[in-house]
Amino acid sequence: MDVERKLAILADAAKYDASCASSGTERRDSSDGKGMGSTAPGMGICHSYAPDGRCISLLKVLLTNACNYDCLYCVNRSSSNVPRARFTSDEVVKLTLDFYRRNYIEGLFLSSGIIRSADYTMEQVVSVARKLREQHHFRGYIHLKTIPEADDALITEAGKYADRLSINIEVPEEDSLARLAPEKNVRAIRRTMGRLRLKLDEAQEDQATATKAKPPRFAPAGQSTQMIIGADAASDKTILDTSANLYGSYKLKRVYYSAFSPIPDSSRALPLSPPPLVREHRLYQADWLMRFYGFDAGEIVDPTRGMLSLEIDPKLAWALRHRDRFPLDIATASREDLLRVPGFGTKAVDRIIATRRVTSIRVADLARLHVPAKKALPFIVLSDFKPSPHQLDDARLAERFKPKAEQLGFGF
Repeated sequence: MDVERKLAILADAAKYDASCASSGTERRDSSDGKGMGSTAPGMGICHSYAPDGRCISLLKVLLTNACNYDCLYCVNRSSSNVPRARFTSDEVVKLTLDFYRRNYIEGLFLSSGIIRSADYTMEQVVSVARKLREQHHFRGYIHLKTIPEADDALITEAGKYADRLSINIEVPEEDSLARLAPEKNVRAIRRTMGRLRLKLDEAQEDQATATKAKPPRFAPAGQSTQMIIGADAASDKTILDTSANLYGSYKLKRVYYSAFSPIPDSSRALPLSPPPLVREHRLYQADWLMRFYGFDAGEIVDPTRGMLSLEIDPKLAWALRHRDRFPLDIATASREDLLRVPGFGTKAVDRIIATRRVTSIRVADLARLHVPAKKALPFIVLSDFKPSPHQLDDARLAERFKPKAEQLGFGF
């Protein structure tokens, strides 16, 4: 099989893994005149986005889509009737370098099916990164998928060459993983996450205490994970509780949510149709609230339903459930309270705080502060505006905010 055909198979097989954003890495030094690659933005094959909105382009492939495991939700499971292919490490290295030279990509996201053993698979994945860094002086971004229960020395070596490591938690509940992916063990996955956190903490401490010699690096962009949404009956509350636990226990940089996609010849244990894609989007918005807006997982989801609204974003839904907290006087409110106002993003809040130190804020100023007036006005008091007393008690208020075609985004 030629390389072009392998790429067609293995790039398509990799599309189900969402955990490939390349934010948070460090720039590698190329002042010695050697090296190629960059973590600067560019156009490419797989588009991921950093929190600041930069577009990141990656070559996203599997080393092989052959796998020993028979996970029911995976198109590459051992019992699946799909074409199989396998790259050699040299083929992936050459593809990465060729694509970079053509300015298609700025980095590599590499994962693999499990073949032979965890250690064997991990060694094959690491060998690609090793050759790129040591033989070809590649300075671009590398994200490697970590194989649960791989030898500790292999994980250490992976962190030496990769900017980010990830291991997928797969589904939010242990019972679901045992039913849908019987060969996988959630405790083994979490053990590997724990080992990664310890190594990341050690590297951070070494960096902080280093005096002269630069300490060995270890995955400076941290670790991430992915959960499949809609393959089981887990509620949004369960999903967000699991994410909050993962963030707290393992200091993950990101949890990615991937809506389940029905696959050919699927098991009867799986749903016949995918969840609405807007559910995936609402989970990302809720995740943003936990990481940047000071919300706890338990307060984001309506406790009577256990699910996020598909019609309005989770911050607006929270505000409508807590109308007694509003309207908020933005001249005196704390930053923590301002972050809970619908329509106020983190940058807008910082602009508001800076502006109110020198002048009062009026309705006409909202556009300059990049605040959507229609969304925010029912919840705030300005120097020239105060919502009517009955406005927040209007039973039709929620209906006013249901968009016909909401523009996706995280500034809410």
